[in-house]
Amino acid sequence: MITSNRRLALLSAFVLTGCAAPQTSPRAPEARAEPSHAETVPSPTGDIHDFDFEVGNWTLANRRLKARGVGSQDWEEFLSYSRGTQYLGGMVSVDEMTLPSKGFSGLTVRVFNPTTRQWSIYWVNSKVGRLDPPQVGGFNGNRGEFYGEDEDNGRHVKVRYIWIKSGPDTAHWEQAFSYDGGRTWETNWMNELTRTSR
Repeated sequence: MITSNRRLALLSAFVLTGCAAPQTSPRAPEARAEPSHAETVPSPTGDIHDFDFEVGNWTLANRRLKARGVGSQDWEEFLSYSRGTQYLGGMVSVDEMTLPSKGFSGLTVRVFNPTTRQWSIYWVNSKVGRLDPPQVGGFNGNRGEFYGEDEDNGRHVKVRYIWIKSGPDTAHWEQAFSYDGGRTWETNWMNELTRTSR
């Protein structure tokens, strides 16, 4: 029969040797998917009024690479025209762009999420008839950055839009693709926007 003192001594030894609780083996690392857009690219936030300036009529002077992702410096230049409108108190910003020399039109739909304070920008053109994956982000002052992922001729790309507001009647937009996960970027389309009465 174990006395009270002996029982206390055994219990103390049990605790001191680390046996008071079952030992667990180290956990195996959890399976982790490839880093998501949010983990690899900055996600700027913005304000519901970021695209207020876009309301109205614009003429766009476009420069677009003739071939993307091949190191080309051969650009084409053409004009396009757009008209911007807003819905839901500015939470939704829409513009329709016509490109007379290219034979198609496009529609941009921007939706503001008040919880994340970010815009999701969707593009659809009349040749394809589907919404492209969104670019997500916002403005810091007069500069906006928006990031997403898509495919370019079967190649996975990260996509970046940059907006620069340079006054009430002028703005700059550009699109760049990264074919190496965001380490380097190739700008492939730019336009200079000028407000018109058209």
